[in-house]
Amino acid sequence: MSKTNRGNFFEDFSVGQVIRHATPRTVTTGDVSLYSALYGTRFAVQSADSFSQAVGYPRAPIDDLLVFHVVFGKTVPDISLNAVANLGYAGGRFLAPVYPGDTLTAVSEVIGLRENSNGQSGVVYVRSVGFNQDGVEVLDYVRWVMVRKADPSRPAPEAVVPKLPAALAPDALGNAVPLLDIEGWRDDLSGSTARFADYQVGERIDHVDGMTVEEAEHMIATRLYQNTAKVHFNQFTEGQGRFGRRLIYGGHVISIARALSFNGLANAFHVAAINGGRHVAPLFAGLTVHAWSEVLDAQPLPGREDVGALRLRTIATKDRATADFPAKVATDTGEDYDPSVILDLDYWVLIPR
Repeated sequence: MSKTNRGNFFEDFSVGQVIRHATPRTVTTGDVSLYSALYGTRFAVQSADSFSQAVGYPRAPIDDLLVFHVVFGKTVPDISLNAVANLGYAGGRFLAPVYPGDTLTAVSEVIGLRENSNGQSGVVYVRSVGFNQDGVEVLDYVRWVMVRKADPSRPAPEAVVPKLPAALAPDALGNAVPLLDIEGWRDDLSGSTARFADYQVGERIDHVDGMTVEEAEHMIATRLYQNTAKVHFNQFTEGQGRFGRRLIYGGHVISIARALSFNGLANAFHVAAINGGRHVAPLFAGLTVHAWSEVLDAQPLPGREDVGALRLRTIATKDRATADFPAKVATDTGEDYDPSVILDLDYWVLIPR
């Protein structure tokens, strides 16, 4: 019996399979500092104990996407070690706040399988849940990933494709934000005077700035999250693959886009849910990421006068500024993404009223 882990291939998964992932991870202020160093995130609630305490938190919570990455990283050795690519997300909810000193674990259930027509790989759908040390659910989400087959001659399982929500309703969002004392919210310190009522459905925001991705940074990021996927860190294997180089972890792109969105959405301090997301195209080191966002919806939250919810669609591009809001373009066969687009993310954020 081998003592090493080759990772699961497509034929190793079965619908209903439950996987408890190894290596609990205590998140520390060191992780917070390193995350800030990687992305330059500036949202005040997650940046300063004094600011967060003034509005009702016990201290600054961990950045929502850092929580996502740590939980995601737990799942990689069992779900996507042999991935071709991570394809998308749906139904993600941030359910409880996470603070420095909390320990995160993860459990996943396989909810769908579909072999690709080439017989070389298939798509695995999983619902993953992150817990803190007290067993409280802090995050849940669905993702689907293309995974290689170890033996292409193995017969395909019956296809099961789960029905996933296009978007979560505002009343389905989690309770990761305590009731806030908005009188304590200082716009001069948060970086913007724009609040919930200042955003209109259909409004588009060019986040202006760009961020060039460095090889060392995305390597640090994958190690920070204990993400062991070969496609991100093993140049020896990926140099022989279809791109000849490592892919940037898709979550790295999400965090860059979120950090860039501060310029225009500085008061949108909490990511409450991920409705859906697609990594449209690969990103490689040396390219520069830009981003723009569209307000898809704006909703009050039941029983809350302190914050409202904005549903955003954020598009990230590579080596292309976004003043003209690139997204999909007409083609000879219908419609497709502009060649520069690398990420299309639909999510809810909370913002003071």
